[in-house]
Amino acid sequence: MSLVTASTVVITGGHGSLASHMATVFRERAPHWTVLTPSRSELDVTDAESIKDFFAAHPCDLLIANAGKVHDQPLLTTAESTWNELLDVNLRGAAWCAKQASRAMIKKREGHILFLSSFSAISPPAGQVAYASAKAGLLGLTKALAQELGSANIRVNAIFPGFLENAMTEHVSPARKEQVVQAHCLKRCNTQSAVADFVFALHQLLPHTSGQVFSLDSRIAPWT
Repeated sequence: MSLVTASTVVITGGHGSLASHMATVFRERAPHWTVLTPSRSELDVTDAESIKDFFAAHPCDLLIANAGKVHDQPLLTTAESTWNELLDVNLRGAAWCAKQASRAMIKKREGHILFLSSFSAISPPAGQVAYASAKAGLLGLTKALAQELGSANIRVNAIFPGFLENAMTEHVSPARKEQVVQAHCLKRCNTQSAVADFVFALHQLLPHTSGQVFSLDSRIAPWT
């Protein structure tokens, strides 16, 4: 496997468990690459100026828009501030990071942007109206941005990592977790290590793939 030389990877939400797994895979398999996992104090995805300043100082070849926030609540009881916060972190922040990161990519005529969406974008449970709306927005963003940036040789893709055992799911009850497991054809959930392996392979081994959304577990969304 031939690795691209002198690549810089930025993973937002850098102090999360999944980000750590992805960073570890990139550092182990491409030790000559620079892998940045900025903290919120370094890159606040809800602050347009913070995003602009960070990417001006840290141009990258691969942006993994991993920062996310989940909050389960029916729409009728969802406060406007909660709605705005979920869209700011999960959708607007990802779009603005892509906007700023793509500036340097366009100059180099090369780059890759990867959005972490969710299976909830296409098959949401009750109580995830705000979260599902934000994650669904990433699908449109992925496809439209792939069209916009394709002429500059920049790839744009998205993944559904699957239900993972980490801080974002620790609040889920054992009964609900079992329901999720049973919804999988293979009766098991994905792992953070498997997600990290896929992300590395997508970036490194599929240079002609863009505008695509990959579901990484064995759930099947109902036909519509």
